[in-house]
Parts: sequence; C-alpha cells; structure tokens
Amino acid sequence: MIVRLSPSAPATTLDALLHSAAAAGLEGRPMPDGRGGMLVGVDGALTNDVLDLPGIAAVHLTHKPYMMASREHRAPSVVRVGDVEIGSDRPVLMAGPCVVEGRAELLEAARAVRAAGADILRGGAFKPRTSPYAFQGLGIEGLRLLAEAREATGMPVVTEVMEPDQVDIVAQYADMLQVGSRNMANFPLLRRVGATNRPVLLKRGFAATVEEWLMSAEYILASGNSDVVLCERGVRGFDPILRFTLDLNAVPLAKELTHLPVIVDPSHGTGRRSLVEPMALAGLAAGADGLIVEVHQTPDRAKCDANQTVTPAVLARIHRKGLALRAALRDDVDVAAHVERTLVVAD
Repeated sequence: MIVRLSPSAPATTLDALLHSAAAAGLEGRPMPDGRGGMLVGVDGALTNDVLDLPGIAAVHLTHKPYMMASREHRAPSVVRVGDVEIGSDRPVLMAGPCVVEGRAELLEAARAVRAAGADILRGGAFKPRTSPYAFQGLGIEGLRLLAEAREATGMPVVTEVMEPDQVDIVAQYADMLQVGSRNMANFPLLRRVGATNRPVLLKRGFAATVEEWLMSAEYILASGNSDVVLCERGVRGFDPILRFTLDLNAVPLAKELTHLPVIVDPSHGTGRRSLVEPMALAGLAAGADGLIVEVHQTPDRAKCDANQTVTPAVLARIHRKGLALRAALRDDVDVAAHVERTLVVAD
C-alpha cells in the first residue's frame, strides 16, 4: 500500500507508520511527494487503527508494482547534480569522451564541451567493453583526472560504476553514478548505489522493457536513494545497419508512468555519428529532460566508440538548436524573446 501524508502531518505519524510496518515484519519506505508531504510505501497492509493517525491524507491499496518510482500520487522530481537541476524547465546537457584517455586529452575535452554548452562532464574511468582486449579505461587514475577536470571547469562529473565493490571509491570522486545498460538488472549494484548519497543515472538495458527499467529504478529508490535519473539509450533491433534503435516512444511513456527525470543518449542509441544530432533534437522534442552525448576533439582517434562520437562544434549546434526547439514547443506567447533569454542564461 501507499500512505500519503499531508504537509501538516506530525512527525509522530510517520514514526508510528514505520514502527508499525517493522513490527508486522514489513518494510516502510518514506519518500517526499514533491508537494510538501510524504509518501510511505509499505510492502503489505497495515491495520486500520494505524491508518487513522492525524495527517494521513489518503491510503492507496492498488498501485503500480514500482510504487516508489510511479508518478501516482506525487509530483515530478527534480534531481540536483552539484548545482545542476535535472527535471526543471531547461534541458540539461551531459557531454564528454566515452572513456578518459589521459590528463591532457580530458582537460581539453572538458573545456571544449563546457564552451559548447555542456552542464555536466561525462567520461568513463571504468569501461565495460564487449572485447576483453579493448581499452577498459584508466580506473582510479581516470577518476582522479575527472575530479581535476571538475576543478578546472566547474562542471559536476558523471561516470559509470560497474561493480558493488567499486561504489565507494567512485562516489568519492564523482558527483553522479552511472549504472550502464549491461548492469541495469545487476540488483546487488542497484542496492549498493541506492545506499549512497550520490544521484544515479540509470540506463535502460538494451533488451529491457520499460517496466523492467522502472523496476530497476525501484531497487535504487527502495534502498533509500530518491535521486534517480532514467536514460533511454536505445534497444537492440533487427536491422544490422544500426548498432541500436533509439526508442523515443519510451521517453513520453516513461514520463507518464514515473516522476523521475528522463534523458536520452543519442550516441549509443544510434551508434552512428551522422544520426546523433537529429536524434538528440528528436529526443528533446519527445520531452526528454536532457541529453548525454559522446564528444571528442578528434572523434576518429577516440579509443572507444569513435563511430558515434561527435565534435565539440556539433555539440554546440545541438545545444543551440535544442534550446530553440524546446522554447518553440512551450506555450510562451513571445517565443523569440524566450529563446533569446534562454541563450543569454546558457552563456
């Protein structure tokens, strides 16, 4: 069941609900409802006397299986990564190389994507690769370099964590933890990142349904971490001409089903450099709260995913067009003035 508490509910009511759940052998999971009140998800049923406590606004006995991730009974979430808000009116741009290759290369890339409009720096210190002989990243040294790039540019950092045992060390350096497509159903890892105080970027598995994706988010939320951002990164289709098929149906659908912000990865979603820009804009048109794009100064020389990596100049164009596109899709009367204001703020 889901119990909704009003903003004026006394703290003793929440305490009593959680105590009663524990006494019945159940788990009670509190979570802000985005409107000043609280939701308490209980994996079972509480007795009526507990549900008559002051401040209980409603009790919902039927709900989605992903009761913490569901949009039912709560407002859309805004997730903060450093000073960057994901899920607010302005789309967020995460960008950087697929993998950290070296100090000079990363610092140059970080400054270039910052100048092109990026809000958050992405870069892999640990990389899951299909081939065991491919470049796997610099590991802890890569984390140190990402932290240095953050100091140099002021951008918060998102990087992938691959194993539960890596979570603590990655969280020391990164502002946001990424769970990659291959690990979407790695439940021990999901529980472990759910126990941290770092926001989590959860990529959809390339063979996962939308509900499976949301259930993976539920693992993180149920472990105590409410700062989760979903990332649509393409699913495996039948056409071999494309590495993956970017499922843009999933963007507005997920935003109907969940309160969590949703971003799009047009790099992995297409696997083809020429398609990154149009699909990035399509993702924003579909309602995505942001993008994550692989960028390299000389993409053909990138050690990882060169075919889907774009230049900083292309990123700047995506940024400029994306802001104009989102402004045009709003209900503002003076669209031109809104675009000009947005570009000034972005600069």
